[in-house]
Amino acid sequence: MRAQKITIAALALAAGLALTACQNDDNAMAQGGGSAASSGSSSNGGSNNSSAQGAAKGSVGKDSAGQATSGHNGSAKSGVAKCRTDDLDITANDATITGDENNTVNVTFTNKSGRSCTVAGFAGVDLKTNAGNVSAKRQGTADPAVVLKNGDHDTFYISYPVNDSGGSGVRITGLVVTPPDETKSVTLAWPGAASLPVTDGSGTSVKVGPMGSAGQGG
Repeated sequence: MRAQKITIAALALAAGLALTACQNDDNAMAQGGGSAASSGSSSNGGSNNSSAQGAAKGSVGKDSAGQATSGHNGSAKSGVAKCRTDDLDITANDATITGDENNTVNVTFTNKSGRSCTVAGFAGVDLKTNAGNVSAKRQGTADPAVVLKNGDHDTFYISYPVNDSGGSGVRITGLVVTPPDETKSVTLAWPGAASLPVTDGSGTSVKVGPMGSAGQGG
């Protein structure tokens, strides 16, 4: 009987140890599984946040009408070529207002290409005179590029001094205009006053504003 009791006790002890080991294994597996799920959630959350941030950045720079603002000019004009000289109908008209200190001529670029194109910066301007060409000096700050759809136009000013010297001055015989970033020029009839005052040659008195500057003064 004593031997049988010892055997039964030993079996009970072994069964207890086995049960404890199984419980410990189950707890470890549960903890390991919880840790892996938490890590996966964190990874997915980071990916979702990145996507959300990317989407937010993509929407920045558009107004309520969905038009791209100047901060996104590059992307808004992706694939839109610059206006070339042959794309444009270039005209000039006298825009002098009585009482202004200087005279003004406005030059207009109208897109006739049949597609959209962009203009920005300063056009090259030379006044042809009986004393040689007079190059206009840039005045003002250029705005971001503007997309001209077919038929749209953009205008800039040329400012030049009034010849009130009483003499014949320097006679203007023509206007040479070169669109921004172009090398091909067009020569137009001069629509403004007939002459410039004679200067001492210390600097040009003819100024040109950037694209879109007409009406902003010179």
